[in-house]
Amino acid sequence: MGSVAVAATDGMLHFELAMAYEVFGSAPADLPGPWYDVRVCGTHAVQVGRFQVAPDCGLDRLVDADTVIVPALADVDEDPPADLVEAVRVAHESGARVVSLCTGVFVLAAAGLLDGLCATTHWAHTSALALRYPRVKVDPDVLYVDNGSVLTSAGKAAAMDLCLHLVRLDHGSAVANMVARRLVVPPHRAGGQAQFVTTPVPAQDRHPLAELLPWVMRRLDQPLTVEDLARQANMSSRHLARHFRSVTGTTPLQWLLTQRVRRAQELLETTDDSIDAIASAAGMGTATTLRRHLHRTIGVSPDAYRRTFRA
Repeated sequence: MGSVAVAATDGMLHFELAMAYEVFGSAPADLPGPWYDVRVCGTHAVQVGRFQVAPDCGLDRLVDADTVIVPALADVDEDPPADLVEAVRVAHESGARVVSLCTGVFVLAAAGLLDGLCATTHWAHTSALALRYPRVKVDPDVLYVDNGSVLTSAGKAAAMDLCLHLVRLDHGSAVANMVARRLVVPPHRAGGQAQFVTTPVPAQDRHPLAELLPWVMRRLDQPLTVEDLARQANMSSRHLARHFRSVTGTTPLQWLLTQRVRRAQELLETTDDSIDAIASAAGMGTATTLRRHLHRTIGVSPDAYRRTFRA
């Protein structure tokens, strides 16, 4: 996925457009291989919020890209620009991976790319999306949805999650973590996590799990249970589950499994350790368990994953 085209039209939101360009347009300092070739595509100098953006080329160049990014639209009550809709449709038909950030999903829906598929957008606009495009299976509760060649995200921070997900697919977990560290954002939130929680998350060093999560990350190779986590946090298992849902958007066990899979991916990418040794270091116990969870999560075996990201 070497080339990325970011679509730009009047009325887009600057946050998502700038974020996509920052993620895909700036290579990590210690990148071990080639990075993306990024261009901004639009018909003219466009007004994006209070900023003007000068595209590198026209919308017709979307068709040449491996990945097309459609940032958020400010006004979802208006029909998306017809030339953008057509350019996105043609790009997808030509084999491009098409990605919407936040309300950019309305462009993909208008192009017919989401008919019969699951999709999401910012929780405030999911009802409008479902009403206008009844053939789209709208999920209002998730951060992003990966349908392979068509991907959609919820708003703002969830758009960053999807961008990092794409980097992880293309370059592996270690490189995605490098990008996340440069941007000072969490390296991974699973797409199935809730995009909206009723309890606000306090400052990074003050939430109820601030001491527990690093404690767990240092002990991923150990056979931890929910009861172990609750005991370390000095709270009941039920109380722990409530805090996990409010802070991470998922359950303690699911969060723990996600961290173990990511640890295994990093070790597969960066070491020559055996599959058995990596399974033990990631807390999976056996190579069979690692193979099952890795295949369930990303659809490939540990050996195939290592070949892909050690090439």
